[in-house]
Amino acid sequence: MPFLAQMPDAAERARLLADDPWWLILIKAVVILLIGPILTIFLIVWERKAVGRMQNRPGPNRVGPNGYLQSLADAIKLPFKEQIIPDTADRKVYFLAPVLAAVPALIALSAIPFGPVVSIFGQTTTLQLMDLPVGVLVILACSSIGVYGIVLAGWSSGSPYPLLGGLRSAAQVISYEIAMGLSIVAVILYSGSLQTSEIVAQQAHGWYFYMLIPSFVIYLISMVGETNRAPFDLPEAESELVGGFHTEYSSMKFAMFFLAEYVNMVIVSAFCTTLFLGGWRFPFVGDDSPLNQNWWPMLWFFAKLFVLLFCFIWLRGTLPRLRYDQFMRLGWKVLVPINLVWILVVVAIKTIQWSWPQILVGVGIVLVVLVLISLAVPNKKLPEGDYVDLTGGGFPVPPLDLKVPESTPRQKALAKAEARAARRKPAAVGTAAQEGAEDGGN
Repeated sequence: MPFLAQMPDAAERARLLADDPWWLILIKAVVILLIGPILTIFLIVWERKAVGRMQNRPGPNRVGPNGYLQSLADAIKLPFKEQIIPDTADRKVYFLAPVLAAVPALIALSAIPFGPVVSIFGQTTTLQLMDLPVGVLVILACSSIGVYGIVLAGWSSGSPYPLLGGLRSAAQVISYEIAMGLSIVAVILYSGSLQTSEIVAQQAHGWYFYMLIPSFVIYLISMVGETNRAPFDLPEAESELVGGFHTEYSSMKFAMFFLAEYVNMVIVSAFCTTLFLGGWRFPFVGDDSPLNQNWWPMLWFFAKLFVLLFCFIWLRGTLPRLRYDQFMRLGWKVLVPINLVWILVVVAIKTIQWSWPQILVGVGIVLVVLVLISLAVPNKKLPEGDYVDLTGGGFPVPPLDLKVPESTPRQKALAKAEARAARRKPAAVGTAAQEGAEDGGN
């Protein structure tokens, strides 16, 4: 094929994937299933060393040369640790929850295009396992199914703290899944397709990260909340929930939750690369460039992927955890409304067919109007005198006339129980000899 590396149309890609022999499909499936675990082993060491450098400490430096085999040691250690199952656990659901969290995360990468048309052992194919017309929805579905595993893990443990962590995760994923889905709507409107390979093909003349920058920024924030990573790791807030939904898990089941978290990081980063960063393309060159031919594009794809993964590590090492109300307010009152307004703007641009200079002029006018409105709004009047809000300006503080009780409710309950027990206790009855001895003594 003279233009082997150029991006074919949808019909040609479908034909190439349909012509894949069984052994090539098997190779692709095995490689995609191994990408997640291999990158997880790499990411654990990378994260610990990067955060250690940020915090002026060495990080892992004992196992292997310079500590780089620490993840391998953890992977060998975890399956051999003792499995502790709570007596109150629902055993069937308890065993099923880690599987529901890990397996969908491994499947989602099958719809990601890692490169253009290449030749593998003489067989012409594309670097993608499946190219569905609704590939975007498949990836979203796989990334959101994992929350069922988290919720079921918290419920089946039979403990209140894992249950609270599971409920938090459900609310968190639903909130930020909406924001993430709305940010993808603009990409779908611009590309005119739900097919991941077609979205990459439409970015041949411009990447969407600068053409749709509000969607890109909202997606970056949403993908951190979607994966329960710092500073949005509220389901695992050890300050009030011990360890979150997996508190009662150990050994290999805990390792599967750990694997699911890191694989989800890889999925959302690969999805972001596909939607906004041109997929496997090298910047500023066309498809006929040697940089976009053969296996080179796969290198550019993973370079973009690692940049996004480093952002996860950077956030964990620099930002403190948000309060839960702040976190939910950000999702529902900031990200979702901005996304809805931005979608209306994108629809207007696509309908009116504005050019880029007209778009920039329109954005400038809108910004000027917003600045004028903000200047016209009167400042909030501060209360006169020495009035101090009892809430402390948004933070709960004790009232000024606080009286510490002399006894706690538990102490009162224990005192009542002891009084009832004393009333029920029968009077002591002495023998005649004892009574006679007592009378003689008197």
